[in-house]
Amino acid sequence: MMDVLAVLGDSTSVARQPDFRVEQAQDTAAIEAYRALRAEVFVREQGLFTGHDLDFRDEDPRTVVLVARDREGTVVGGVRLGPAEEGPDVGWWVGGRLVVAPASRGRIGAALVRAACAYAENAGVLRFEATVQVPNEILFTRLGWERVRPVTVAGAPHVLMRWPVGRAAALAKATKSDLGSLLTGLTGVPGFVGDDGVPVPGSDLVAACDAIVPSMVERDPDWAGWCSVLVNVNDLAAMGAGPVGLLDALGARDRSFAARVLAGLRRASRAYGVPVLGGHTQLGVPAALSVTALGRAARPIPGGGGKPGQRVRLTADLAGRWRPGYAGRQWDSTTTRRTPELRAMLASVAAARPAAAKDVSMAGIVGTLGMVAEASGCGAVLDVAAVPRPDGATVGDWFTCFPGFAMLTAGGPALPAGPAVGAECGELVAGRGVVLRWPDGELTRAIESGVTGLGLA
Repeated sequence: MMDVLAVLGDSTSVARQPDFRVEQAQDTAAIEAYRALRAEVFVREQGLFTGHDLDFRDEDPRTVVLVARDREGTVVGGVRLGPAEEGPDVGWWVGGRLVVAPASRGRIGAALVRAACAYAENAGVLRFEATVQVPNEILFTRLGWERVRPVTVAGAPHVLMRWPVGRAAALAKATKSDLGSLLTGLTGVPGFVGDDGVPVPGSDLVAACDAIVPSMVERDPDWAGWCSVLVNVNDLAAMGAGPVGLLDALGARDRSFAARVLAGLRRASRAYGVPVLGGHTQLGVPAALSVTALGRAARPIPGGGGKPGQRVRLTADLAGRWRPGYAGRQWDSTTTRRTPELRAMLASVAAARPAAAKDVSMAGIVGTLGMVAEASGCGAVLDVAAVPRPDGATVGDWFTCFPGFAMLTAGGPALPAGPAVGAECGELVAGRGVVLRWPDGELTRAIESGVTGLGLA
């Protein structure tokens, strides 16, 4: 690009070109140049290693190398990152071997660290760490990293540092944190405050209501129609209620658009075997869709019925794929299921009768577990590696997406949920918030305290 600008006589743009750029190493030459820099600095300059500094991470095909190139394209720095352990990637990565050529030291090191953090988070990582030479702790702290503890690497003092990945907390805050202040004194049946549905006093009826985000209705009206049924029957199922009917309220710009939304709603109604009893449709207005579901349960199951010491189980339908256009955000398994399979999943909580149950929706697995814990007046620990997860989903995506059918339960047996897969993956504990427990026993905090602010159910 600089050659083209020079030929065009644009000397000003040439002068304004950055001194370096950071990119992923795509060929053997770039990786070898990076390794040569490591040998120059870590072996010959610092004497940390004898002969070479290569290790098993250099042979792991999952390891990613980011390099910094100067204006001439010469590799003048680099860093590597990848999964911390052999076997399945559980969303725990480590960075290391950060190196910059002696003549280029300055801003390049910080840029490489920032690029590594961005790459790791984009790869669905929820725990990202690095062992840092003691003099470099100041740099990492300035960039937002947190000190964990002192360690020794190659016989030299280092510091284990951790990049604070706040993906789960940010989602919970964005979707749920305002509920307490907005809804206090407005709604709620004692024992079921903050639940997915609400028992109608004096009856065995349970009502649930969900609205679909207007931008989703505009973008994918058929899927929005399907989801309007899905989320509501899941809400009823989480309370152990069998669905008996739906009411829909639809706003659409014209008849054609309304027909597309209703086509998805109609297919879901038939697939789940739940009739649409009535509703309201208005044309000539911006897209809007909400559905109310009615069900029956003699003894509804609360979302806040858990106690410290109870094991937590996730039961989820892992079949399917990311919904086109929503990769990493919405998992679609239900549209390919037959009615008996869908009904088996819906009836599973009622059959097992756990102490607490909540379906995973907008707040993701971590945020929803935080809601169960908050309503139960305790905290929760989630075993990252034990959470059932589809092969096609990273930990970061799966823990923060809308997963189709997924139920979190506490204090009860396995759910007889047909094609869905379940596993114990944590427990309720004294305290507040949600902590992630990793295969090495390390604990990292994902949710500091309450999610909704609604408090005890």
